[in-house]
Amino acid sequence: MAAARKKRIVILATGGTIAGVGEPGCDTGYVSGQMAAEDLVKMVPELSEYATIASEQICNVNSDDMTDALWLKLSKRIAELQEDDDVDGIVVTHGTDTMDETAFFVSLTVRCEKAVVFTGSMKPATAKNPDGPANLLGAVRTAAGFAVDDEPPANRVWVYFAGELFDARRVQKCSASALDAMGVDGPGVGADWNAPAEKRFFDVSGLDSLPRVNVVYFTVDANPKILEYAACVSDGLVIAGAGSGEFSLPWASALEKIDIPVVIASRTHHGGVTLNESLAPGRISAGSLPPQKAAVLLRLALTSTSRIPEIRRLFSE
Repeated sequence: MAAARKKRIVILATGGTIAGVGEPGCDTGYVSGQMAAEDLVKMVPELSEYATIASEQICNVNSDDMTDALWLKLSKRIAELQEDDDVDGIVVTHGTDTMDETAFFVSLTVRCEKAVVFTGSMKPATAKNPDGPANLLGAVRTAAGFAVDDEPPANRVWVYFAGELFDARRVQKCSASALDAMGVDGPGVGADWNAPAEKRFFDVSGLDSLPRVNVVYFTVDANPKILEYAACVSDGLVIAGAGSGEFSLPWASALEKIDIPVVIASRTHHGGVTLNESLAPGRISAGSLPPQKAAVLLRLALTSTSRIPEIRRLFSE
């Protein structure tokens, strides 16, 4: 009997700390996005035990320098690989700072029948005990495991980090320094296995840019002119309000003069927004989405509509 074909996993590298290089043995003082994808693979020879590996370099940047153009490039490449019969799963290496935004974007723009698993690290590749190799191995094993599952979970865009698996819709970086920095942006932990797949996907195949959306963070005595300026350079806004999406009366007055779509989110990490109609009449609730993910969804919504009722419906889904 012929041996079963080893699953083929494609690693798409985008940079980040996992590809960071600095003084050997040091955890800090490194430069992100320096090592090539093929070199990351060479650091983990055990990968070949679980899958046949191919690697591609999408970009090599600090994830704080991720752009809409790079998002679109990554999304389109993942979509192509989804159609490739020789590919069984995809792993994306990415910096942790904005991994939750990119994973969420991919979950909304690619119909993934094959698993897409994001991973990264908190230490550079040149650290004394880098965490990147273990995370990469875990991500590949996860992608390969989903590829042989008779009934894989409905959600197919994941983040694997420090031994935990999170679905793209709920993951968030919860620590600036801990090795298990990734967590969830709501109650509960880990992967939501029973959640339905995303109902709405946005076709970005013909786009080379996205509408501009900025997040404005409210604090005590925050100057409302910040809100006014942000509106002048944006196609839509997200307000990171206090509590369940609250902000000051001066901000409410400034908001009355703004005629672009505005989504109200919360700067807290748990719970949903209860839209205060006296402060933000006719605006859109982010629900349980944190501000950065609300911005992702608003950018995508604006590619097809600027009508408030339609955008509100998309957020309610």
